[in-house]
Amino acid sequence: MKYTITVKTNSSQEKIVKVSPSELTVYLRAKPHDGEANTALIKLLAKHFNVSKTSIKIVRGHKSHVKIIDF
Repeated sequence: MKYTITVKTNSSQEKIVKVSPSELTVYLRAKPHDGEANTALIKLLAKHFNVSKTSIKIVRGHKSHVKIIDF
């Protein structure tokens, strides 16, 4: 499945908000520094979708706040 993810970093809480069937907004506590936000994003999505962390791939947007993930 492919999702378009909008990432909001430095948030006070971590949560996932469904915008549409294929779009999510994810709020993370992590800072966008040295890949910390991407690691936190993968960890949170794996827990949310109940899949392994290694099965989630960032297809596009490694350095952007809008990402496309596939799993």
